[in-house]
Amino acid sequence: MAAPRSEDDPVIIKKYANRRLYDTESSTYITLERLAQMVRQKRDFKVLDAKSGEDITRSVLTQIIMEEEAHGSTMLPVNFLRQLIGMYGGQMQAVVPQYLEASLEALQRNQSQLHEAMAGAFASNPFAELARRNMEMFTAAAAGRGKANAAAPAPAEGDTKAELAELKAQLAALQTKLDKLSD
Repeated sequence: MAAPRSEDDPVIIKKYANRRLYDTESSTYITLERLAQMVRQKRDFKVLDAKSGEDITRSVLTQIIMEEEAHGSTMLPVNFLRQLIGMYGGQMQAVVPQYLEASLEALQRNQSQLHEAMAGAFASNPFAELARRNMEMFTAAAAGRGKANAAAPAPAEGDTKAELAELKAQLAALQTKLDKLSD
């Protein structure tokens, strides 16, 4: 008899030749839309080819992104997609996944700060500091230190407040420069 599934174990989804997805936890067929909801709910799952048992989670997640993009929920700029495709087979291919993962984790951690910065700076460019930090992470990842940096603990709250204050000051300076240019 199989051991009972723990909440930490991923839900097993089987994909059949007819492209139907079967949720083994609920014993029901589900849609890509339902899988997208599970991702948003931070529900871990693994998609297996029903016939071969091969893990095809990556291709199904990619398919979900394609569906979202096709239905008007565009998030990936064409230039980004071209650059990403251009990196396949190149020297950077091994570094890019770590960099993208670390960048998205940093974006999620800083999401509320980004909203605050955006609220007071519609006419300025609040992304300059974020771009600088992303370039630092990319450089570190390219130098082989990406995993260590990605696993680093989040900054202390005092550090975060100081960084936010610095960003606000930079945004105010940019706004002042823009105001002078528009006069």
